[in-house]
Amino acid sequence: MVKWAGGLIALCGLGHSVGALVQTAPHHAASWLDWALWATPNTDPVAMTPTTGAFWYTFYSFGLPLLLVGAIVLWMGVRGITPPGFIAWGLAAWTTVGAVLSGPSPLLLLLIAAVLLLVRRPRASR
Repeated sequence: MVKWAGGLIALCGLGHSVGALVQTAPHHAASWLDWALWATPNTDPVAMTPTTGAFWYTFYSFGLPLLLVGAIVLWMGVRGITPPGFIAWGLAAWTTVGAVLSGPSPLLLLLIAAVLLLVRRPRASR
């Protein structure tokens, strides 16, 4: 179950990262490479240009860290190590809040991964 959960988490991270790049790179990659992220002085720290928004949606989003967490959980599963419960609970809480605020998305698969990790927990402690 841990391996399946790790695979699902990694898949969600990879899917978000690749999907975001496919959506934004054709429009913004050239400006990123031209240092446009540094060129625009901004006095409002929360205001974003489309170029900076696209950058945060791709490279600085949760996609790559989620891919790494999934890879670590998968690595643990292959070695027979049960991940700590806070990973499953944190993933479930984060996904639930995100789904409530933004609506259903493919990232609801993360709830399945969290349940797989939580179901695995009692067996490891016996």
